[in-house]
Amino acid sequence: MGRSKTISDDAVLGRLLAVLEMTGPEGLTFSQASKAAGLSAATLVQRFGTREALIEAVLLHAWDRLDADTAAADADAPSSPAGAISMLMRLMPGDAAAYGLADGLLLLREDLRNPVLRARGSAWGTYLAKSLGRRLTNQAELAERLGWQMASVWQGALIWWAFKRDRDPEASVETALADWCRSIGAM
Repeated sequence: MGRSKTISDDAVLGRLLAVLEMTGPEGLTFSQASKAAGLSAATLVQRFGTREALIEAVLLHAWDRLDADTAAADADAPSSPAGAISMLMRLMPGDAAAYGLADGLLLLREDLRNPVLRARGSAWGTYLAKSLGRRLTNQAELAERLGWQMASVWQGALIWWAFKRDRDPEASVETALADWCRSIGAM
């Protein structure tokens, strides 16, 4: 009979995500993961097999969290352009904005390299674009395209803020989104 888990996979993955954000995928070792998770390296190998499988599991856990956050933001946001903006602002990394753009690119790189993670990112983007688009127009054929554009403005504004850092990231991004909505006549 197998031993019962003293720490759930969800708890382990949450702890390991914090380490992965600090070390990047290339820097994560089973020794570091063991210390962070509170489990032996051998136990982690039993659960996940390889270091690559461990990293994939941690990043899939991160996608699960982002999916849940996005669904909650979608459910709460009004069905209007202002609601689309509020939805994206809720998904902003907040105080971690500078981290999210610098060290977070290491995690994004892994998401782009791994086909399973890339598929999760693609599915999230499609969900996000549809959620935004239906708040921007009633024209079904135009909604998803506008949603993708708005998501691109959001990410672009965050990247340009990271270079300039001339004001609060939330204010900078929110202004860019509102300006874009006005430019397409949505506000």
